[in-house]
Amino acid sequence: MRLLYRLMLWTAALCLLLITALCLWAGDQLASPSRRPLQDYHREFLADPAAHGVSVESLTLSYATPCLMVRPRADGQLGTRGLKLRDQFKTETIALPTAGQVIGTLVLVHGRKGRKEDYLPIAERLCAVGFRCILPDMPAHGEHPEAYATFGIREADIPARALQESAEKFKFNPVAAGLMGMSMGGAVSMHAAARPDQPWQALVILSSFDRLETAIQKNVSDRVGCILGNAWAGMAGWIYQWKTGIAIQEIRSDLPAAKITIPTLVAHGTSDRVIPQESGKRLYMALPETIEKQWIDVPEADHDNVLITDFPIYATVAKWMLRHVTSTP
Repeated sequence: MRLLYRLMLWTAALCLLLITALCLWAGDQLASPSRRPLQDYHREFLADPAAHGVSVESLTLSYATPCLMVRPRADGQLGTRGLKLRDQFKTETIALPTAGQVIGTLVLVHGRKGRKEDYLPIAERLCAVGFRCILPDMPAHGEHPEAYATFGIREADIPARALQESAEKFKFNPVAAGLMGMSMGGAVSMHAAARPDQPWQALVILSSFDRLETAIQKNVSDRVGCILGNAWAGMAGWIYQWKTGIAIQEIRSDLPAAKITIPTLVAHGTSDRVIPQESGKRLYMALPETIEKQWIDVPEADHDNVLITDFPIYATVAKWMLRHVTSTP
């Protein structure tokens, strides 16, 4: 009996130690996720961007933010992805600019555990319909020297700086500009677009959240139950606050959403297991009723494949930007 009692105590202690270690890991990953190295498809793209219908140039913004400038080929030659996207517009009433022509600029903000190079295939498509694209690394990601991610609280000025400093370096007019972000990048973009001096004419948010704490609790609780899920999320949040100085309860995209004044498209996968769709829907509902806004369900899409299902998400995003991003006031 005494042996059984000791075994139970040791088992409980090991379980507690394991849970604590997982919470420490989770909080650390929220603040400073493991950085993805360059992938083979990144290297392939960067080795021959002309084959994808674009040119790619690197620059470093103020505060040491690494960035890529992706522009359509001047001769109008397109890559496979660009050709496919333009083909989807054959039945649309909206007119596309001539291939190679640039009518505006989009800043694309990657998600958590991503990096700027992840958006090269996205930029290829959007360049094909008339946009130059700026891809910055966010803090704690890619080659950015900052150690911690704060989901828009401290990153809100990065997209506008990327636009302005790129315009100065590459000598273009930054007036026609749109902003797009996915997941964490959606939170950053929402904060950026809510700033009173924001330069954006249109906003696209993909698979993002209203409140980070609620999204995490829901995600974990669906897997391990409400009691363990709430405890796990609470301890992970404490670790995050200890590292960043920001309480996880403060990471809310619904508050800046209420200040948005530009047309905003919000899309979310119906099968998202990372950020529940209801979190994205609440974010959409927080947008003012006085602006032009649109909600898009991406059928059967999970978090990581929302851009690669049969749903024409790129055509949907492109149409939104083509309608709203213009050099004419």
